[in-house]
Amino acid sequence: MGIAVNAAKARLKKNELAIGIGVRLVRNVDIIKVMKAAGYDWLFLDLEHGAMSIETACEISVAAQDSGIAPIVRVPHGELTMATRVLDGGALGIVIPHVDTAEEASEIADRLRYPPRGHRSVGGGQAQFDYAPMPLAEMTRQSDDNTLITVMIETPQAVDNAESIAAVPGIDCLLIGSSDLSMELGIPGENGHAKVQAAADKVVAACKKHGKWPGMGGAYSDELLKLYAGKGMKLLLSGNDLPMLTAAARAHQAKVRALQ
Repeated sequence: MGIAVNAAKARLKKNELAIGIGVRLVRNVDIIKVMKAAGYDWLFLDLEHGAMSIETACEISVAAQDSGIAPIVRVPHGELTMATRVLDGGALGIVIPHVDTAEEASEIADRLRYPPRGHRSVGGGQAQFDYAPMPLAEMTRQSDDNTLITVMIETPQAVDNAESIAAVPGIDCLLIGSSDLSMELGIPGENGHAKVQAAADKVVAACKKHGKWPGMGGAYSDELLKLYAGKGMKLLLSGNDLPMLTAAARAHQAKVRALQ
């Protein structure tokens, strides 16, 4: 029995961009086909901000198994029990925000990886395997290999510790949250500022040294996406459903109104 393809991780393994879209507004399974048709590799199902429930995140994750777009869930800071629940419920990856130290990253890896890599508890049949019975050793090994574990770098402390965080076994990606980082750096919203660029360079270097993948969130303009992709960012959170819908709707409304 095979496992649902993690399209984001598959892209990363080929040194390609893995392009994601944030999901906060459209909290139903239709978002899978919409964003798949738009060409995205992964859904960033956000339980840290917004009103999405764990049940909804799991329903979307199960429905996405055979779609070719990977359901990846961000849980609130410190909610590692919620993280294991959404993995049991069908998610193909987890994003943990506000990770400042290698010690925090080590705990995350320990809790989200199965033995012998960590101490995640086995929860039975999984949607990722179509709920088919499997030898436990094979199921847990394949699940671990297919799961993308990402920690977010969102403070100057985290940037300073990027190399030690990247060195932690079991962590796949370091994703800069450039909006929160800009706040912490005293330059709110200046996501292309030299200080944020320097942080990006440091994270990219740390990831290259330790065989991990660097990523960027919050930098959504064409200019910033080009900038950070050019610096070597591979896991790109390229936007969110709400501002995309708002921007497209406003632009279309303006064009129609101009017809008068």
